[in-house]
Amino acid sequence: MSKLDLSKTFKACYSAKNKPEIIEIEKAQFLSIEGKGDPSEKAYADKLQALYATAYTIKFMNKALDQDFVVAKLEGLWSFDEEKYKNIGISEAPKQVPRSEWNYRMMIRMPDFVTQDQLTAAIKKVVEVKQITLAADITLFVMHEGKCVQMMHSGPFNTEPETLLIMKAFIDAHGFQRNGLHHEIYLSDFNKTAPEKLKTILREPIK
Repeated sequence: MSKLDLSKTFKACYSAKNKPEIIEIEKAQFLSIEGKGDPSEKAYADKLQALYATAYTIKFMNKALDQDFVVAKLEGLWSFDEEKYKNIGISEAPKQVPRSEWNYRMMIRMPDFVTQDQLTAAIKKVVEVKQITLAADITLFVMHEGKCVQMMHSGPFNTEPETLLIMKAFIDAHGFQRNGLHHEIYLSDFNKTAPEKLKTILREPIK
């Protein structure tokens, strides 16, 4: 039995060039958990644990139904209070907004055949069997980003502003405006990959 691999089925969503490009992103559904604070702290790691535990529980539920799939890459939407931190652009924000002030929605894309009923059953199992109570905060989140500018960032997260500056110049030169939240797709496992070898797609919805 073959597995559905969303990163191959929707290859354009999980690959990027080393220069800015415009891409159209279709509607998709994700497992999602929200939070606020420094991603180096335990609270963030605990939320990721709940997200992955639920994703794999749903995977094995569907495998038993002969519709197995590969658990997709981790993704994140990042934002901050733009009234509190006025006139800070996408390239300056990582350095000027304290990590404790960032809001995040961490996501794992799900196949279209995954249902709310499956998620409800998976959450119940993760909470009761694995004792991961944060799973109760996970939702099915549907997103249609539409037109975006994206670029591959190679290297540690703290050098992302360099890539974001290139993207900002591209957005400004073409007369686009931001039209959504900053989006990151983590192609590398940052717990197992050296910082200088990390690959992260950076994406900005535009209009």
